[in-house]
Amino acid sequence: MLMLAATGPGARFGWWHFRTSFALMRYGAYVGIAAVVVSLVGLLLSRGRGRLVAVAGLALGAVAFLLPWNWRRDARQYPGIHDISTDVQNPPPFVAVAPLRQDAPNPVAYAGDSVARVQRQAYPDVQPLMLAMPVDSAFSLAVRTARQMGWEMVDQDRGQGRIEATATTPWMGFKDDVVIRVSSASGISRVDVRSKSRVGGGDAGANANRIREYLRRLRQADPRPIQTEPAP
Repeated sequence: MLMLAATGPGARFGWWHFRTSFALMRYGAYVGIAAVVVSLVGLLLSRGRGRLVAVAGLALGAVAFLLPWNWRRDARQYPGIHDISTDVQNPPPFVAVAPLRQDAPNPVAYAGDSVARVQRQAYPDVQPLMLAMPVDSAFSLAVRTARQMGWEMVDQDRGQGRIEATATTPWMGFKDDVVIRVSSASGISRVDVRSKSRVGGGDAGANANRIREYLRRLRQADPRPIQTEPAP
């Protein structure tokens, strides 16, 4: 259990590479299986307090195995992509965030049709949001909502309608970058959001869920919501 408890802080505070945390989770699962087996034997052979110790070992071993096993099972349900956008034809570009990603394994550039096809199939609901308000008002609302998400604000360019921020995952401390584009669309405002991980091949759905939650809050703040525009 101590091994598993160290995986998050170890990666978050830079004590070791995040892949080391994944390895510790795997080894923790193996230790959990061994603990379950030993505890079952102890439960069968022991009496009195020995049985209580065996039950405790069985419970701890089961938790040590099930936590990483469930995480791995859930992660495999998502596609191996880490760049999600409400506009896959013309994704909002990262500008101010780009220098912050110089050493990141995942580049700022969008991978193109290969990623877009996978996203459309996996996350068909990730679409632009239309707001019944002028662009300037929509931009201000978009900034306030981004702050409410707890993101670290990197840049706000009202003239370009671009907002950039960085989100940090709660356990491992992964850095995912977000860019929001607010544009005019026939007298109303269109909001596009792109979220991309700095590391990792897949994101276990984190970027799509982040965009969904942001747009949900934005939609709730609009007194006259308009149906989300379908992607091309």
